[in-house]
Amino acid sequence: MELLGGLSVETFLSEYWQKKPLLVRQAVPGFAGLVSAEGMNELACRDDAISRLVKVEQGAWQLEQGPFDGRRLKKLQKGEWSLLVSNLNHFMPEAAELFYRFSFIPYARLDDLMVSYAPQGGTVGPHFDSYDVFLLQAGGRKRWQVSAQQDNTLIEGAPLKILQHFTPEQEWVLEPGDMLYLPPRYAHNGVALEPGMTYSIGFRAPSAQELATQFLAFLQDQLELDGMYADPDLQTQKQPALLGEAMVDRVEAMLSGIRWGRGDIKAFLGHYLSEPKAHVLFDPPEDELSVKQFAKRVASDGVVLDLKTQMLHCDDQFFCNGESVTATDDEAALLAELANARHLTARMVQGPLLDLMYEWFEYGYLHLGTDPLPAG
Repeated sequence: MELLGGLSVETFLSEYWQKKPLLVRQAVPGFAGLVSAEGMNELACRDDAISRLVKVEQGAWQLEQGPFDGRRLKKLQKGEWSLLVSNLNHFMPEAAELFYRFSFIPYARLDDLMVSYAPQGGTVGPHFDSYDVFLLQAGGRKRWQVSAQQDNTLIEGAPLKILQHFTPEQEWVLEPGDMLYLPPRYAHNGVALEPGMTYSIGFRAPSAQELATQFLAFLQDQLELDGMYADPDLQTQKQPALLGEAMVDRVEAMLSGIRWGRGDIKAFLGHYLSEPKAHVLFDPPEDELSVKQFAKRVASDGVVLDLKTQMLHCDDQFFCNGESVTATDDEAALLAELANARHLTARMVQGPLLDLMYEWFEYGYLHLGTDPLPAG
């Protein structure tokens, strides 16, 4: 409730979520951030991190994609620029802890924790996001202006989606620990009044087109249609290049065998929403353990999901990084605890569930112990 300024989750969801902004003073009291500017620079130089540098030079917007050269970043001085690093929750256990404090929104909707650094005057310009976002200030003050404007015309030719016309309706100055929630497509512009960082908790909101495209690709792997095209009653036609109605009828009948139901949609969502993004890689364990040794360690140490692992469940189906497994009632209770809490305390695990967890251990999807391991 402190994170939401004393509001209950129910009140926040009914009155603010995807409806209107919410400013929370001291949502995380005195929040000083989780990573230094030097630490951000190091992350921005990594191949497995997504980083961007946004600059304004002589009124023109510029965008550079990482990884960057560390020497180049050190030379950046004052000016209108911002360095952004996505998925901080994949690299720092402390960032993952902050990220999952927002678990009052389902994991299937949580996307990532991004951190941005800007010197005085730094900004990424007035824009809008297609998803919900929480903006948590750390170090330095930042002025935010927001607007529910309907004019979404963008600056032509800019490498970013910068609004051509921005008319602020509300304005706040955020201090360290303050947080601003914005619904989708709410125009906003943040300008650093002092050097500092903003931690952005973003949410996944795929478009209908993306869902349809991905679902059809998923369905393709599930299809098993019998038969081959045949036309034993073929008739001559005056125009040989014409697609005849009889052929269209036959193909229509063949394709009518394509069916899907609610179960297919559940399976698709589980695979699609837990599938790691292209840049995400997992590291196998450094120490080789036999299944017996692994079971003994689980009984004494427990297990914890890797920071990059996404685990979801629906009915008796469990999805881990795009892979699915059907669980028995006894297994389901344990796997649900792992998915929701993201760790299991020490306990005995046997049978098929032990084999499954051992497989995930070897893939790097989970680790021994209950403390997440930093990436790299």
